[in-house]
Amino acid sequence: MFEGWSDYFVLVGTASGGLIGLFFVVVTLTSGLERSRALRAGNIYMTPNVVHFAVALVASAMVLAPRISTRVDALVLGGAALAGFGNAVRTCLGIAAFARESGNAPHWSDMPYYGLAPGLLYALLVGVAAAIWLGAGFAPFALAALVMTLVLLAIRNAWDLITWIAPGGPPETGQPGAG
Repeated sequence: MFEGWSDYFVLVGTASGGLIGLFFVVVTLTSGLERSRALRAGNIYMTPNVVHFAVALVASAMVLAPRISTRVDALVLGGAALAGFGNAVRTCLGIAAFARESGNAPHWSDMPYYGLAPGLLYALLVGVAAAIWLGAGFAPFALAALVMTLVLLAIRNAWDLITWIAPGGPPETGQPGAG
């Protein structure tokens, strides 16, 4: 089913793996923040990006692995999609709780980019996994589009976090989406 897609998925998988490594460098930028706040914000804002990169990496590796059936690909991708969807729900709840506890409204972009858009992408990935299971001809194209969209979303969110943290730390009333 994925014949002819090897270059694409090698590129996306390699980029995702490299960006996971770079994201760990971003975490070092939080060293000047108060520890409990940094851990809480990290769980809400950083973990989802690592999940997006990891799902892209796993999806790329699965479709490139020799002698793995498309049904196994579909099951693994479906499981990754469900885990990603659960993470998106957890992120939405975390953003709302963090805003409630701190008394500050989140930046307008936090909920759509960190929670809602990923939730939609992972719901679509469940559908793509089903299409792969059924052998639908459009499935490789849909998977390629979703994986690339996840990577681009994670890059956008990582940039948002870096521009929020790097200029000397976050403002007292700001949220990560303020960048």
